[in-house]
Amino acid sequence: MPVSIRFNRVTKIFDGERVVDDVSLNVNPGELFFLLGPSGCGKTTLLRCLAGFCRPDEGSVHVGDRDVTQVPPHKRDTGMVFQSYALWPHLTVSENIAFGLEMRRVPKSELKRRVAEVIELVRLKDWATQKPNLLSGGQQQRVALARALVVRPQCLLLDEPLSNLDAKLRLDMRGEIRRICKEAGLTAIYVTHDQKEALSIADRLAVMEKGVIQQVGTPLDVYLRPANMFVASFIGETNFVAGNISKVDDQQLTIRTAIGDIVSRTPHATHCCVGENVTLSIRPETLQLGNSPPAIPNAFKGIVHDSVYLGEFAQHQVNLSVTDACADSEFMTLKAFDMNPRIVARDGTENAQVWFDPDDVVVLKT
Repeated sequence: MPVSIRFNRVTKIFDGERVVDDVSLNVNPGELFFLLGPSGCGKTTLLRCLAGFCRPDEGSVHVGDRDVTQVPPHKRDTGMVFQSYALWPHLTVSENIAFGLEMRRVPKSELKRRVAEVIELVRLKDWATQKPNLLSGGQQQRVALARALVVRPQCLLLDEPLSNLDAKLRLDMRGEIRRICKEAGLTAIYVTHDQKEALSIADRLAVMEKGVIQQVGTPLDVYLRPANMFVASFIGETNFVAGNISKVDDQQLTIRTAIGDIVSRTPHATHCCVGENVTLSIRPETLQLGNSPPAIPNAFKGIVHDSVYLGEFAQHQVNLSVTDACADSEFMTLKAFDMNPRIVARDGTENAQVWFDPDDVVVLKT
């Protein structure tokens, strides 16, 4: 049965620095949960506190109903998959997978059965007798996964497991890891700095910065409704526009900005006040280039330049005229993505109308 995981006000200090700072977090049974953030944000340290490789200076860690804060790693019923595969080069795939069971003195008949089960799960049956040096990077990662799964842990911990693979293998392995975790019925916590990994396979994720959790939610929620400027800029790309709220009308806000009034429809409108300074987050893919529908808000005239063709989309820099006489510049530059472009790229400069839906304007407190 999958178990829940709970961090209760966990703090870890190294050399006087709070690497993990008063973190409380609940992971549901059977959930594939991601800890996401830049290098040094504390995500791996939090995972190691769960694995038992380091102990919190404050707070507690719970696996199911057990407080495991003081329990040694080998008694926590967790399986760990590291950044490096750490496979024994002189052992076959089957022997590598069986190693943990041998250390636990599992009877041979049961050992063979359990090894065969996980080899089938990770789809390595045809390579069971091969040595690791004959396997691809993706196959070696599957062996590392199988070795962690064969001991039947209560939860699976993955620390940057795909970072050593090339881009194509990483893409293939994302779906495989989700499939394996779901078929095994495991609670899994996955550490990464790769936003695409987290967005593509997580059930939920936590974004961390400087040891603090900034936001927890589903990939869709976190991407579309970031809690603050850090989350908005770390998850994908965005344009930030400073403004001041000039009108609050039910679920709609009007924000005065340097390029003119911008309208936002947001569920947080009731928490905003006229006169409040805010920052708007507008994703580049929500900016439309071309004639806008009649009487739509958030339509501006601009100049498109510095276009780059990137295959599935083209990236453009768009200069919008600043109407604020006190502004330091005549233009505000926004980034726009032209998805599935039919024209390779725009050369030089081109006049264009830019518009975006009020639903795509996220209001962030400054």
